[in-house]
Amino acid sequence: MTFTNSSMLKNIIILFLVVIGLYFGKTFLMPLAIGALIATLFLPFCNWMESKRIPKGLAVIISVLMLLLVASSFVLVLGWQISELTNDFELLKERAIEATSRTQQFIFNHLGISIAKQSQIIAKEQPSFSNIFQVIAGSLASIFTNFILIIVYVFGLLYYRGHIKQFLLKLSPTDQRKETDKLIDRSAQVSQQYLVGLAKMIVCLWIMYGIGFSLLGIKNALFFAILCGLLEIIPFIGNITGTIITILVATVQGASLSIVGGIAITYALVQFIQGWVLEPLIVGKQVKINPLFTIVALVVGELIWGIPGVFIAIPLIAIFKIVCDHVDPLKPYGFLIGEVESEKGELSIVKKIKKSLN
Repeated sequence: MTFTNSSMLKNIIILFLVVIGLYFGKTFLMPLAIGALIATLFLPFCNWMESKRIPKGLAVIISVLMLLLVASSFVLVLGWQISELTNDFELLKERAIEATSRTQQFIFNHLGISIAKQSQIIAKEQPSFSNIFQVIAGSLASIFTNFILIIVYVFGLLYYRGHIKQFLLKLSPTDQRKETDKLIDRSAQVSQQYLVGLAKMIVCLWIMYGIGFSLLGIKNALFFAILCGLLEIIPFIGNITGTIITILVATVQGASLSIVGGIAITYALVQFIQGWVLEPLIVGKQVKINPLFTIVALVVGELIWGIPGVFIAIPLIAIFKIVCDHVDPLKPYGFLIGEVESEKGELSIVKKIKKSLN
């Protein structure tokens, strides 16, 4: 028992030191981790091109160009939708001022705080325009720098993937290299499956939300559909956050109660289809992490690396579970964060569809 407790304490201390290292190494490690995950996504494509006798360098360049094309197309569509939304900026500003006035009047009537005093408090707490501009400029510069780094890392990791794999194999004992090779391949496969499944899920959500919001006659329906779909990156709370934002903006734009109710119904219907049909079919059980530690991973990822940490938390903890499952001293931790195998919650129609696809 003493040995077990000392071993567990050692593992906890190592985990704590790893978290500290991830936090203080954020500037270097975050772009590298994102680049590594994206590189695993292009591994099958690179391998396929090389099997067709396309030189490795050219195959990697084509993969990077595809990544740039997808990223630029997405930015163009999103920028177009944001420009459409800014056309109604004056209306949104006017409605927001009206809502603020009603709120201030409500506070004065019920709490006795004068409107002048409220305005003074708001002015004191509100950041200056110059500070806002500095924050935005700094954020854009950081995003651009990290994006360039990610592209460089994707290129380098794809081009030197064989060399890096051989290095990892050399680190392991000779009698365990076959198992290490399986572990590396399995980790890359899980990352690919998660990212591909997530991309398919987001596209399906874009379509469903786009149809629902368009039928309701919501202004800038495509923008809000994109927003709700992208927030799928954050499990459990992402979609509802996007829906709340949609309801708030639609209300400011003067939407009726029936439209607001329609947005809520659209959200509930999309969530039902997503949870009972799309997730079992598209995502499946590639990432076998139970909901508790999914939330823990998201919270820790946000605390350590911010929003990018939320994006990569799930595939990283899935890879960590694979490592735990293949290393005897860490197997209890893999069991702890793993999902209880059960298909009782699946609808019979989903089982039939999956059976027909197999």
